[in-house]
Amino acid sequence: MVESSSASRGIRTPYYLIDECRLERNLEVIARVREESGARSVLALKCFSTWGVFDLMSRYLDGTTSSSYYEARLGHEEFGGPGSGKEVHAYSVAWDSDEIAAVSGIADKVIFNSVAQLRAHRAAVGDVPVGLRVNPGVSYSHFDLADPARPHSRLGVVDDAELREVAPLIDGAMFHFNCENDDFAALAAAVGVIADRYGWLLDRLDWVSLGGGIAFTAEDYPRDLFVDLLRRIGERHGVQIYLEPGEAAITACAELVTTVLDVVHNDATIAVVDASLEAHMLDHLIYGTRPRVAEPADGDHLVTIAGRTCLAGDEFGEHRLATPLRVGDEVRFADAAGYTMVKATWFNGLRMPSIVVRRLDGAIDVVRQFTYEDFKRTLS
Repeated sequence: MVESSSASRGIRTPYYLIDECRLERNLEVIARVREESGARSVLALKCFSTWGVFDLMSRYLDGTTSSSYYEARLGHEEFGGPGSGKEVHAYSVAWDSDEIAAVSGIADKVIFNSVAQLRAHRAAVGDVPVGLRVNPGVSYSHFDLADPARPHSRLGVVDDAELREVAPLIDGAMFHFNCENDDFAALAAAVGVIADRYGWLLDRLDWVSLGGGIAFTAEDYPRDLFVDLLRRIGERHGVQIYLEPGEAAITACAELVTTVLDVVHNDATIAVVDASLEAHMLDHLIYGTRPRVAEPADGDHLVTIAGRTCLAGDEFGEHRLATPLRVGDEVRFADAAGYTMVKATWFNGLRMPSIVVRRLDGAIDVVRQFTYEDFKRTLS
């Protein structure tokens, strides 16, 4: 994203900058996969819920999938809107009775996580198609924390006998078994296990979701093989396949734009920016990873970039940049769309990053700015 500095545009840092041109590239890939395989794609709102770009995303995606009533309602209201034909898939690890009553009035599919929840709420859903999450015992994740098939996982039904017993009560199933899976061979092997073990179930269902966490919009991903796999599964079992792209939809389309406020020295050069890893890019802290710096460019000058909360480990990591960082310099962190805005917090009372969109025509649109009143309203 090459453009003038934030100061020259009158935008105060920090802010998330979403580039619609980059976003559209991912969406075009998703649309091609749909056209060639027949698999529909619904946006995983748990990863990205910034509805200021839903107008663009709804041109390419079939709807949204949620992990709560609030997400389902957002998809219903903003992703094309009521009557648009866009689907609302409503899933939750556990529903309460009030949520079921509310979500049944807006969802196109309600998905339960357990047999107990299915039995408790099936009647209340009425005529809305019902799904059940199944835990196939196979998965792909670089992190145990995010592995849906980890030992003692609560995510989905594991008992085949239970599943057979309630199969007449459901119209579809969800197999969410991937996290950042860029290995097609591993995916194909897992899908093969699922097809062999649950073929009897797929044969009687109207639809099945293979979930999200599949990096199929990556530039070097073998999409021809992926398309063929999806098409074969759908045709073999006469079932509509769904994908739930989150990261795949928004990867590489946004940056967190910050400004250096101070440079301190303690056996290392440490640049403190006006944002926070903990508050604004939390997943990196959770998983012990490091965000990539998009600007300045890489080089020979070693610097640790840190956030400005009181947490000692609030650091964006050690980086080698083309020039030394000075107070007032702009630093941009790459891949700042997924699991950032949906997890941002008011820790330390830091100013929440604004949300800015670079539209397809190049116009810069500040779609959301946060104030002290927003901070105050989240508290008592």
